[in-house]
Amino acid sequence: MKPIYGNSVLVKDGKVEQALRKFKKKVMESGLLQDLRDRETYEKPTTARKKKKAAAKNRHRKELAKQSLPKKLY
Repeated sequence: MKPIYGNSVLVKDGKVEQALRKFKKKVMESGLLQDLRDRETYEKPTTARKKKKAAAKNRHRKELAKQSLPKKLY
């Protein structure tokens, strides 16, 4: 049996639905679909920088919220 490379899965005993779920999971984890969506339209470099900076701000805000003490519940 040959080794399987890339985003491919084996269909065992005719279980196509299970193989399809595994394939979709592999594709999502590899980021292939997101990369294709990003390349569909041109994004100006300034817009890309703004998006990256906004995402970094959101990550930082989320990290700070996770570290803060919970609100008093009385």
